[in-house]
Amino acid sequence: MSKSNPHLPNDNIDLVVVIPTYNEADNLANIVAELLALDLERLRILIVDDNSPDGTGQIADSLVALHPDCVHVIHRQGRAGLGLSYLDGFRQALRMGAEGIVQMDADFSHSPQYIPVLLAHLREADVVVGSRYVPGGSLDEHWGWWRHFLSWWANSIYTRVLLGLPVKDGTAGFKLWRRATLEGIDLDSIQSNGYVFQVEMAYVCKRLGYRVVEVPIHFEDRRIGRSKMSVPVKIEAALRTFEIRWRHRHLQPQDRRTLVAATR
Repeated sequence: MSKSNPHLPNDNIDLVVVIPTYNEADNLANIVAELLALDLERLRILIVDDNSPDGTGQIADSLVALHPDCVHVIHRQGRAGLGLSYLDGFRQALRMGAEGIVQMDADFSHSPQYIPVLLAHLREADVVVGSRYVPGGSLDEHWGWWRHFLSWWANSIYTRVLLGLPVKDGTAGFKLWRRATLEGIDLDSIQSNGYVFQVEMAYVCKRLGYRVVEVPIHFEDRRIGRSKMSVPVKIEAALRTFEIRWRHRHLQPQDRRTLVAATR
């Protein structure tokens, strides 16, 4: 288990928020406005747009023009997918000198107001997870019973039994990473490209012995637009969990990358 740096400041670190987008034209400007309204002087936003056909990329460019020091964008043109978007965003955030990297959705499922809460726990963690399934966490009351069941089963039964994950929300997409944690993970070894990316990152953290702290959040259903998390996507994620276990079965804490290796 790694020891966190007790001297790392919580509210005055270089923080980069990575937001992957695909068809989020109706949400992007609003989520950026709420992030910029936070009382965090050294916060920057990195939008990673996956060639959205609805004009999200153009909106991102307009936000960069309005806030050139705070908002940045990557326009992805190659192979699409959530996992690849996050990996590209993580690498760029590290190049930008981020000390802390937040990953979150653009659709307000993850409220920007929780970011200071995540920061408050960074002294004690290598990664802080905004969790729906710890005491105090909750899900949108408009979710149907089947969606509730699938989410509960994936997190409380499937990933915990199959992968031995100690976290209660193994599919969480709202996280605050220490720079050193992402540097210690061989990001090139992460192969999941859909929503199972979250599970793979959680499992690699577990195998490498990183300290994960979960803090409760309310997970709100997206305000505008349709969810991209269909039943076939969830089934695919469940099946690929076996691949994740096999791929990383030999990882140990001593396999963390050193800073020198990570910057080559």
